[in-house]
Amino acid sequence: MAGEFGDSVRRALRLRGLSIRGAARALSYDHAYLSRVLGGKQDPSPQLAQALDIFLRADGAIVAHAASVTEDAGDRVRHAVSHPTRLDGRSVSAFADVLATQRRLDDVLGPSPLIPAIQAQAETARSLLRDARGPHRDALTDVVAEWVQFEGWLHASARVDLPAVLLLNEALELADDAESPHLTAQALNFRGYLARQQGRPRSVIRWFLAAYNTPGAHPAQRMGDAAQAAQGYAEIGRRDDALRLLDEAASLSDAAADQPPGTAYWLTPTFQRLNLGLAHLSLNAHSDAADHLRAGLAGLPADQQSAAWSVEYRAALDVAEAA
Repeated sequence: MAGEFGDSVRRALRLRGLSIRGAARALSYDHAYLSRVLGGKQDPSPQLAQALDIFLRADGAIVAHAASVTEDAGDRVRHAVSHPTRLDGRSVSAFADVLATQRRLDDVLGPSPLIPAIQAQAETARSLLRDARGPHRDALTDVVAEWVQFEGWLHASARVDLPAVLLLNEALELADDAESPHLTAQALNFRGYLARQQGRPRSVIRWFLAAYNTPGAHPAQRMGDAAQAAQGYAEIGRRDDALRLLDEAASLSDAAADQPPGTAYWLTPTFQRLNLGLAHLSLNAHSDAADHLRAGLAGLPADQQSAAWSVEYRAALDVAEAA
């Protein structure tokens, strides 16, 4: 697991045009030591994790990731993989903790540095689920469904479209097996996101309406899905349908203010304004669009301010303000 930490950090450095030697010099660390850590031959110390976190402006994500790949956590995961019929709650929690830190890393490092590690981790999780037995298997199914969904999201965000589609379809099946409406709605939402990046508004409508109408989806999910389906309708000139869905999204705002599910932790009331902004922009309501987008971007937590997915909203704000 230390290798996965090193791989993610090494790729993040490369994307920023930095070498390991240059990072070691900037951090005043021995190059050989940093090479061993980033090569997966040695666990990162808390001090190094903190230094890398500050250097890469990760706002705590790298520190959390380093903590999740400690020897103890790695031992629990390895034991679970080697003894799937003796799966216990602590092993499931270890898998969930690793996934949670990887999701935070996506917000600060972007998708490309994470894809190789997540692919390997997701395959390990799938293998464990196939052989797992006992009372903790259902909890593991939830984690694996979210892991595959996250793998699909990373590919969609990086615009590796075909693997993204296949992975999100797999995530939908796993979410159904887990009987998790939150995961089902989120996988459908990610299909809608990919369709929007591809410029396919009718597919946008189809996927976001499917997410919106998922029985048991959280109000925060449904509010965002309604707004994004409205944006699709606006794109094909069906203004009345778009306005109707925006009204439905507004009617969910109070319920959506409750704590969103952990699988969609970013769906805060402020974040909702970003998708409302996209819908208003497609309706040519430029002033309203700019207000929503400006407020949504300003309200993002520090670790999401430079997220790769935020670029779409910043570009939309530029268009709204120019108009």
